[in-house]
Amino acid sequence: MLTASAFVALGLLAGCTAAPTETAGAPSSSAAASEESAGPTPSEILASTAWETTGATDAEGADVALDDENVKNFVGWAYFKDGGSFTMYNLDDSPKMQGDWSVTADGSSRHIVAKDDAGEVLFERDSDIVTLTEEEFTYRVFPDPANTEVYFDIIHTPTDHEEPAA
Repeated sequence: MLTASAFVALGLLAGCTAAPTETAGAPSSSAAASEESAGPTPSEILASTAWETTGATDAEGADVALDDENVKNFVGWAYFKDGGSFTMYNLDDSPKMQGDWSVTADGSSRHIVAKDDAGEVLFERDSDIVTLTEEEFTYRVFPDPANTEVYFDIIHTPTDHEEPAA
């Protein structure tokens, strides 16, 4: 997994590659690459805002109540910081978890390392990312990892909710 700083380093390395010879009148490949890389990285998108769980769906696309046994543990406020740390709270602002996070370079997966107050690892979790835009962050959870036919998509949208005081 790459951290946000690793994405910056990769971007700098990519900018140092030799450009191919270009044909007159054809768009520059380096210009096209610049246009593609001009947008935020997946890590930058995740760290750009606070996120609120606003919905969940099952494998058939049907809405699932946020208090459903299969999704209620994933509901709350999430704050992903630029430095690779995160905090999560329940919707009543009580602490849920804290730790470190990363997103794959292609934005397909998020990795979290939940830690206790002393910094000891409690658990690690990889989640497939279904959607990651500036308007929505949705990841997939499998109640039984051996059965990928049954899953729930946990939907988050940006919020201006202030992070609760520790």
